[in-house]
Amino acid sequence: MKAMILAGGMSTRLYPLTRMVPKPLVPVVGEPVSAHILRWLKSFGYDEIAINVHYLAETIQARFGDGSDFGVKLHYLYEPKLMGSAGALKALEDFFDRPFVVVGCDCVTDANLDSLVAFHQKQNALATIGLVEAQDVEQYGVVITDVDGRITDFQEKPAKGTERSKLVNTGIYAFSPGIFKHIPAGEFYDFGKQVFPELLAADAEFYGFRLNGAYWADIGTPEEYVRATADALAGRVHLRGMRPRGIAGDAHLGDGVRIEGDVRVGAGVRLGARVRIVGPSVIGDGVTVGDDALLERAIVWDHAAIGDRAQLTDTVVGVDYRVAADATLQETIVANEPVAP
Repeated sequence: MKAMILAGGMSTRLYPLTRMVPKPLVPVVGEPVSAHILRWLKSFGYDEIAINVHYLAETIQARFGDGSDFGVKLHYLYEPKLMGSAGALKALEDFFDRPFVVVGCDCVTDANLDSLVAFHQKQNALATIGLVEAQDVEQYGVVITDVDGRITDFQEKPAKGTERSKLVNTGIYAFSPGIFKHIPAGEFYDFGKQVFPELLAADAEFYGFRLNGAYWADIGTPEEYVRATADALAGRVHLRGMRPRGIAGDAHLGDGVRIEGDVRVGAGVRLGARVRIVGPSVIGDGVTVGDDALLERAIVWDHAAIGDRAQLTDTVVGVDYRVAADATLQETIVANEPVAP
């Protein structure tokens, strides 16, 4: 069974965090988001998975290798020039010879793929979009369907009170190979802006399917990234093959350390004396935290260092970043920038 992870984008909405870390490797409770996706796909039998890469491509390939650590075979498509979500899929047309699924690499979900694909095949659909219901839809693409699930229209980020539906496009798709007839070769082409409107205009077999009971978050914005992290720590989404919270066995805790609430402390972490960590918080692998520091609702990426007496509240700290002693950070993101050659 074959699938594709769309991973070529630059994730500019998460800058500066993603200046040094490509989008597929953004950590969610200690694991790259795409690692969660690989395990999720594998749990539904998808063991041949393509992934397009562009920014820091070699870093992604080094982390995931051939996919064997996840029980899958990974196929990489390197795009020297980004070709859009549909354009990247078109380049792999020969790879997909039967119905398949596509998912964005910034998706955190426990949705039932079997139900989506079963509906897709029952309807003999060309394309089916996985949908979830949301109360606030201003930041999403909204999908309007008829009673049979056939898509009749879209609204992109409708202003509050103008939405015609509460159903949100999750970026989880089921396609039949016929979709390639609707994607030109060698052109930048996008699903949302080109393929889907053209399917509507052509009155194609184009459906939306409600992923009832599913958790879903798009971590492409800081707000959603923080929300998904808190939800994973609290167990509101099931992430396979890992512990969402707790203290790694080799972590070193100094005298008087206090840990309160939902907290994950990674491997090789060193917490100084009298450190206080209040959840929901994640302390990545290899992080050091100086004496008397306070971290409250903080996400600290791998190998960062927090100085003595620093106070972090509602803050995300990027990989390898150094927070100075006595610093006070509130409601902010700090991360290293690439060094010019």
